[in-house]
Amino acid sequence: MTENTQQQPASTPELPTQYAPAEVEGKLYERWVERGYFEADAKSDKPAYTVVIPPPNVTGSLHLGHAFEHTLIDALTRRKRMQGHETLWQPGMDHAGIATQNVVERELAKEGKSRHDLGREAFIERVWQWKAESGGQISGQMRRLGDGVAWSRERFTMDEGLSKAVQTIFKRLYEDELIYRAERIINWCPRCLTAISDIEVEYQDDDGELVSIRYGEGDEAIVVATTRAETMLGDTAVAVHPEDERYRHLVGREIELPLTGRRIPVVADEHVDPEFGTGAVKVTPAHDPNDFEIGRRHGLPNLAVMDERAVITAHGPFQGLDRLEARSAIVAALRAEGRIVAEKRPYVHSVGHCSRCKTTIEPRLSMQWWVKVGPLAKAAGDAVRDGRVKIHPQEMEKRYFDWVDNLHDWCISRQLWWGHRIPVWYGPDGEVVCVGPDEEPPSGEGWHQETDVLDTWFSSGLWPFSTLGWPERTESLAKFYPNSVLVTGYDILFFWVARMMMFGLYAMDGTPPFHTIALHGMVRDQFGKKMSKSFGNAVNPLDWMDKYGSDALRFTLARGANPGVDVPIGEDWVQGSRNFANKIWNATRFALMNGATVEGPMPPHERMSATDRWILSRLNAVVAEVDAYYEDYQFAKLSDTLFHFAWDEVFDWYVELSKTTFMAGGEPAKVSARVLGEVLDVTLRLLHPVVPFVTETLWTTLTGGESVVVADWPEAVAVPGADAPGGFRDAAAEREIELVQRVVTEVRRFRSDQGLQPGQKVPARLTLDGTDLAPHESAIRQLLRLQPEGDSFRATATLPVAGAEVALDLSGAIDVDAERKRLAKDLAAAEKEKAQATAKLGNEAFLAKAPDNVVDKIRGRLAKAEEDIERIGVQLANLPQG
Repeated sequence: MTENTQQQPASTPELPTQYAPAEVEGKLYERWVERGYFEADAKSDKPAYTVVIPPPNVTGSLHLGHAFEHTLIDALTRRKRMQGHETLWQPGMDHAGIATQNVVERELAKEGKSRHDLGREAFIERVWQWKAESGGQISGQMRRLGDGVAWSRERFTMDEGLSKAVQTIFKRLYEDELIYRAERIINWCPRCLTAISDIEVEYQDDDGELVSIRYGEGDEAIVVATTRAETMLGDTAVAVHPEDERYRHLVGREIELPLTGRRIPVVADEHVDPEFGTGAVKVTPAHDPNDFEIGRRHGLPNLAVMDERAVITAHGPFQGLDRLEARSAIVAALRAEGRIVAEKRPYVHSVGHCSRCKTTIEPRLSMQWWVKVGPLAKAAGDAVRDGRVKIHPQEMEKRYFDWVDNLHDWCISRQLWWGHRIPVWYGPDGEVVCVGPDEEPPSGEGWHQETDVLDTWFSSGLWPFSTLGWPERTESLAKFYPNSVLVTGYDILFFWVARMMMFGLYAMDGTPPFHTIALHGMVRDQFGKKMSKSFGNAVNPLDWMDKYGSDALRFTLARGANPGVDVPIGEDWVQGSRNFANKIWNATRFALMNGATVEGPMPPHERMSATDRWILSRLNAVVAEVDAYYEDYQFAKLSDTLFHFAWDEVFDWYVELSKTTFMAGGEPAKVSARVLGEVLDVTLRLLHPVVPFVTETLWTTLTGGESVVVADWPEAVAVPGADAPGGFRDAAAEREIELVQRVVTEVRRFRSDQGLQPGQKVPARLTLDGTDLAPHESAIRQLLRLQPEGDSFRATATLPVAGAEVALDLSGAIDVDAERKRLAKDLAAAEKEKAQATAKLGNEAFLAKAPDNVVDKIRGRLAKAEEDIERIGVQLANLPQG
């Protein structure tokens, strides 16, 4: 390089030699917050762009799944902010009823106390105290990650405004007869001592036992099979299919229920599958949802035989036993009476568990509060069917419809103390009064409030509008509802998304809560396994952020984010993303040292070299590609596009091809410096939504601008010969540089095949006259470490490529005899592999028996061997002749 390009002028901004994320990330984030970049103005005349945060539970800290989701939302909102939208990313947390109560109860247990020792009011005060102490942990992690949320608008599902919204919608639904109280079978957790909804039950295969029991005697005998022998104490019938000839003579008759002395009827019901087991099933209406429905159809009594802790209450020898103890005791008693016809253990079957504490769920008949979901679910389905709401990816629509079209009424009451207490009062004479937020509850002797609280998903279902001030018609509600997009995991499509759809359409006069539902997958480890503490593969995102920087974690997560598909992630990949951040840093530092600038207008088209026009053309193409991927929520593709453009095309090709220009100095160097400045400016702005910290530091240093957070988003304009920011596609320049790339790539491959070291220089003659490669001879020689021919030059290998010819003098550069022996050995191995694969594929007996995947694998081995033989033959032919 000449002196003026090697040394940085005093006015040139400087960067440290290395990027140190820990030294800059925290300071940058606080500066962004202090300047109010993430706040949203409801009075603004800019178009609104709104996304709500899926509220994390106040119980803990952000896991890698949160970091993944937050990265995607932050990328969307940062881009829209740069595009000139009034952008609101609404933050907040969920009170997480069961989970939070469990956490605080465990803390009390360490003190030797229970919530009942404190009483309801004191216990709730204790939970609020715990929330105040632990709630800040999540916001701290969000800041570390770079979340651009409007902190002044932070909400909590139990704050005063959201509590008012909950009371308001409960009363409206109650008055519209969409909320009611009834005795039904619910999922009961004997550990949490509360009802939970269907979607809070996790099913897993457990080892159990299947016992076949003979009911009745002689001609009245009938055999039923069960995995839950303890519930037989509550049987009130045996059911068979109406068309089952085996049992037609028993329908309408009574048989003896073993161990109880009771007689129960045999009923005919079409629910029974005559092909399953014996074709007869025991009916326990108080302890099974299907049996409950059979009982309703046939007027059977509901006989509960367990209390809230799953302890047997039925009178007799089993009273007081836990359900599992009772199961063993009852089977033993039946065996003693000769009633066991068959036993199968272990018998693997699907069993429901509480998603919070993993206790086996007990179906239980209970008086609860319910939402009549039929009309609400229909509206939620119609909003997607008529196009008002788009689900992305579209193939997820089927899962959504399968759910909303088959919803059962929703049990919304929970037997907890922490949560929104149901706003219903009961009077001394059976009165029931639902009280709104601005109404006085009834008072006087005998009046009391419902003790149950609402399901957590009831309040979080209001999140898109309650956080904006509903039920008041606020400016924020008018400006920012409906949300632009909901970004969330497909795993809570039913938990949360369907609830928000139902409540949003109901409360907001038919306006859905968001225009688009963008579903992403789950984060898994690098082997595709679910992350879990019990598996030992869970990762605290802070650990990786501390080690590699927040940008590295964010880029890794975004680069794996294909719509609706699970995301594998390993530490090596985060380390690779850290290397990318370092590459951006070092390349920008090199550019600044060589005069890269954004000052002044772009040079006219005719003053640019083909290399300059090529990179600007490619830049414009990338802007268009990234925009298209953002609109389609293709985070992996846009990240990959930016990675390869920045690393491969800008840093590894344009910068390297331009080094000879910078070394020569003069007007061409000034033009390339301005082009390089423009390319870096636009590239850093494109990268910013995904990697905000390193791009902020580099962009402000390069441009002197206030912040890339509020910079304009690049636009692609396909007009040949246009000015900055490279708004054109130059097909001729792209073809010309593609030829250069072909030559360099082919010669590099040849050098590698010949065993030359990357930095090893060899003499070469380049015949480029009459081709578009001629202007690039200096750059090609520098990239390929090719020296001038010299007087003693002797071409030992010649490569025709891209219409040109590269002749190399390898004499003395390699040990030809040793290389010939090595290649001969590799050739023999490839020929042996080819012979073996050919023999197998020619064996008809083998082909007839072998699985398709095995045959395909052998075909692949044959193709690879043939490729190797051809490649090694060319290498041998190109070796210098002795």
